[in-house]
Amino acid sequence: MPNETEREKEGLLEKNVSRRDILKSAGIGGIGVLIGASGLGGVMAAADKLDTLKARGKSELTIPFYGKHQAGIATQKQDHLYFAALDVTTKSRQELKELFQEWTAAAADMTAGALIGKPQENGYIPPADTGEAAGLEQARLTITFGVGPTLFNKAGTDRFGLGGRQPKELKKLPVFQLDALDEAWSEGDLCIQVCSDDAQVNFHAVRNLVRIARGKAVLRWGQEGFQGKGRPKADRETPRNLFGFKDETVNLSMDRAKEFNENVWVQSGDGPAWMTGGSYLVVRKIQMHIEVWDRTTLNDQEGTFGRHRATGAPLGKKDEFAPLSLDRQDAAGTPVIPQTAHVRLAHGEGAEKLLRRSYSYSNGMSVNTGTFDAGLLFMCYQRKPSRQFIPVQKRLAKSDKLNEYITHRGSAIFACLPGAHKGSWIGEALFR
Repeated sequence: MPNETEREKEGLLEKNVSRRDILKSAGIGGIGVLIGASGLGGVMAAADKLDTLKARGKSELTIPFYGKHQAGIATQKQDHLYFAALDVTTKSRQELKELFQEWTAAAADMTAGALIGKPQENGYIPPADTGEAAGLEQARLTITFGVGPTLFNKAGTDRFGLGGRQPKELKKLPVFQLDALDEAWSEGDLCIQVCSDDAQVNFHAVRNLVRIARGKAVLRWGQEGFQGKGRPKADRETPRNLFGFKDETVNLSMDRAKEFNENVWVQSGDGPAWMTGGSYLVVRKIQMHIEVWDRTTLNDQEGTFGRHRATGAPLGKKDEFAPLSLDRQDAAGTPVIPQTAHVRLAHGEGAEKLLRRSYSYSNGMSVNTGTFDAGLLFMCYQRKPSRQFIPVQKRLAKSDKLNEYITHRGSAIFACLPGAHKGSWIGEALFR
């Protein structure tokens, strides 16, 4: 445990005190040194300690862009999301390659906490970076890129000679029972998932990547999201959705590496070699009918989810992470967890395992109905959507009681590319 002196020094970091401030306050660099030799040594030691603390803090806030897999998938979930889907407008394969190359360089800069490109000295042209993230920490920023089915074939046209490289798993999701999808919130040739602990850092990243894409791609739709978890700590509770229930209690974990790898990452032999080490992302924009839910009794709410609201535990249990007892019945012979409960149908036989990275959203008020425009941007990563997300969603669409309170408005699937190493770029293998 740190002593009082060490805690005071670490407090300097929290107050954004700089090494220069320490030295200046001691009279170093001014008209004279007003302290003795031993005092100088103590001040220098404090300044060195501060530099170490700042370097360590910056390291903890920095998630490397380069690696075997793209960051933002296995990364511990951050507090804020900005998801964007784009349509490619260029007809040039070369320009599409150049876009991925430029995006890679910009993403590497931003995740490292740097502004894009070199400082602008010519005042007669726009700066390379829009500047709103200057001075902000990178806040565990991750930027993840993906490609949609329409990049390979759009309205029967293979625009970039990539049609023969489309994976079988990368095809438009089926329309599920009760879907009320809006094209304005669905599909896309490309996607950018930006996550960090600072919403302004996210906006800056998406804004600049869309700006770089001008003349090659345009924004199709975008959605900001949030979760109420706070900075990552082992003792933090599972975040809650806007219905007040804990969300993502059951999820794949890097702590179980073998299970995680087998269910999240595309393996050699699963399809085209360029996708090995990547993952398939399913995105569903789910409107939550807040006002209807708020008039529902607590018993009905808990029966809908199959969990206790206060603890997140399965009905009849006390521990949030207790295994489901789907065969358990009460004294009258009624299942403790109803047959139509969300948790029962999502679990099924327990064969489908997904990595969920969902975020709540709120877009203010609907001008047509006067109700909240809010819900969940459901996002999940997997190795094979045909064997993971799709079977689960078919069960949910058929008889989930939660369907009385939600409507699926948007739907998309993307192949999130493998990672890149320094000197290469995201998607390079796709164009070989």
